[in-house]
Amino acid sequence: MIRPPYLRAGDRVGVLALASQVSYDALFEGLRVLRQDWQLDVVEGATLRTSYHQFAGTDEERRADFQRMLDDPSIKAIFSARGGYGSSKLIDGLSFRRFKKHPKWIIGFSDITALHCHLHRLAYESLHATMPKLFGQEGASNAVETLRKALWGEPLQYEAVAHPFNRTGTATGQVVGGNLCLLAHLIGSRSELDTRDKVLFIEDVEETYYNLDRMMVQLKRARKLDQLAGLIVGQFTDMKDNDTIKFGKNANEIIAEFVAEYDYPVCFDFPVGHVPDNRAMIVGREAQLSTTSESTRLIFVN
Repeated sequence: MIRPPYLRAGDRVGVLALASQVSYDALFEGLRVLRQDWQLDVVEGATLRTSYHQFAGTDEERRADFQRMLDDPSIKAIFSARGGYGSSKLIDGLSFRRFKKHPKWIIGFSDITALHCHLHRLAYESLHATMPKLFGQEGASNAVETLRKALWGEPLQYEAVAHPFNRTGTATGQVVGGNLCLLAHLIGSRSELDTRDKVLFIEDVEETYYNLDRMMVQLKRARKLDQLAGLIVGQFTDMKDNDTIKFGKNANEIIAEFVAEYDYPVCFDFPVGHVPDNRAMIVGREAQLSTTSESTRLIFVN
């Protein structure tokens, strides 16, 4: 995997909206942190102030905004201000020719999973992490600090309390994954994620239990689960049940059932996803996952 250069004070970075529209006022704290606390030179994309229906501009406007930053060798990182929906609509019209000459960090989560998967196919590391719109969220300070550490090349090591569904063991492999809906959505496309011998992490938000079950069926039938080195189950927040006949299982029970036949280590309730404490995950970076009866540990290899 090709690693973009780490950041340092004074570097130029871009902030834009790749998917849904964003309120510029909601970015105040995020932009303040980047400029004042991290001392970065922030270039604001046009899509921070534009909209087209639910999107932060038309597909062409969002793609052009992103392409300008991809092509600019002076920009060392690109932050998506928020997720939502729409990133995968941009991919096939993008050129990564200049990006390959001057790689840079692409940062975001949720819908931005589509870009992380595509960049992984191109053999570049990227950052699944909190976004500027969420920097000021109560309880987000840890997520913001892990993002800074990742961008500055500082060691990243996470520990989580053991969950009753955990399967103990140790695994080493490249960390890949993100939003489960996007991982399923990309199967069959040229951004499809190769999960063989990888440590896969998954998370999601506001899904029905039956649709989570369906997405896990899709991953299993596409053989995305049977050759993993390990599995990290993140946060599945604000899940919904049927109005009438209940599905009968919660998110962790559904996922545990789909991986029960395998023997790789699995951890549940890891701090990644649509929660304030959304730890930065370096997609494509080698890491060691260790699960015991007392705790889970994830150590990224620098």
